[in-house]
Amino acid sequence: MGPGPSCVYDEVYAALAEPTIGHLDPLFIRIMDAVKEDLKAIIGTSNRLTMPMSGTGSSGMETCFVNLVEHGDKVLVLTNGVFGKRMEDVAGRLGAQVDSLQFEWGTPVVPALAAEKLKGEKYGIVAVVHAETSTGVRNPVREIGDLVRPTGALYLVDCVTSLGGIPVRMDEWGADALYSGTQKCLSCPPGLAPLSFSDRALAKLKARKSKVPNWYLDLTMIMNYWEGNTRAYHHTAPVNMIYALYAAVRRFLDEGEDKVHARHRAAHEQLVAGLDKLGIPMYVEEEFRLPMLNAVGIPEGADDAGVRSRLLKEFAVEIGNGLGPLAGKIWRIGLMGHTARPENVDTLLKALTVCLKR
Repeated sequence: MGPGPSCVYDEVYAALAEPTIGHLDPLFIRIMDAVKEDLKAIIGTSNRLTMPMSGTGSSGMETCFVNLVEHGDKVLVLTNGVFGKRMEDVAGRLGAQVDSLQFEWGTPVVPALAAEKLKGEKYGIVAVVHAETSTGVRNPVREIGDLVRPTGALYLVDCVTSLGGIPVRMDEWGADALYSGTQKCLSCPPGLAPLSFSDRALAKLKARKSKVPNWYLDLTMIMNYWEGNTRAYHHTAPVNMIYALYAAVRRFLDEGEDKVHARHRAAHEQLVAGLDKLGIPMYVEEEFRLPMLNAVGIPEGADDAGVRSRLLKEFAVEIGNGLGPLAGKIWRIGLMGHTARPENVDTLLKALTVCLKR
């Protein structure tokens, strides 16, 4: 019940255990094509270039930046947590001119302030995190997209924690590049990063003046493996992980998007009510809270590391610590995917009650 990975469905574990076949086997290519179409449905896009990258969610972040940024490009990152800071770092390593608009951790990006920033500069990319895992804040990505679109900049959105837990609507937001991870609300082991590029993003990629600086994440080559009648070898795909993602996205779609999101919301409300009885406050204002990643204040006098250690050793429950300026101030409780069940919330609340009484 930490910030990830989440609990994994039995059918996903079963898929992982299926026999490994060749990554160019016709049957495997059929599975690849099915995964692409299912991801489009979950991401809310019709983009042709939609696929899982080999690697965890951070590989999705790297893929977006290394393919879309050239030396000297101007990038604006709207930052209110660890993963906004990571975007700044990745873009800077590529030689981009990085501007960042900083917001207090635990609060959302303010669109009006972003609008003022966009008036003063011309950017090639504007990037933001939809669900900031380090703080439990949901950022207003639709409103930000409305501001970015008239500027002509590409709009890049991190959906690592949001995908599968709250609605993701890439095309409606006007997003040009989006990435996620398998280990959060999709309830699949870590190891793949679902990703999608719009036609505008593809045009930027094809118009590059310099070669993509990372061979392994170069989409100009990887596309030839994921598309077309003749598949070109690039690297050996993680075959069994793609089996697992196939099973996970089918589970999501079979349960139904609305029901999945409602289940996350119900688990969140159950947790909030239980924590209130224990006198444990939520850290984020209600309007901006994530149902799947709950930042809660550490009660006065409680031993942060001691409580988390006792939960794990005595009750087999994991919760996360605070990061950066929130270290020692909050716990992060994950209710992601298969973890978002009432019995899990009950177990945690009972365990916390025991630990805090001590």
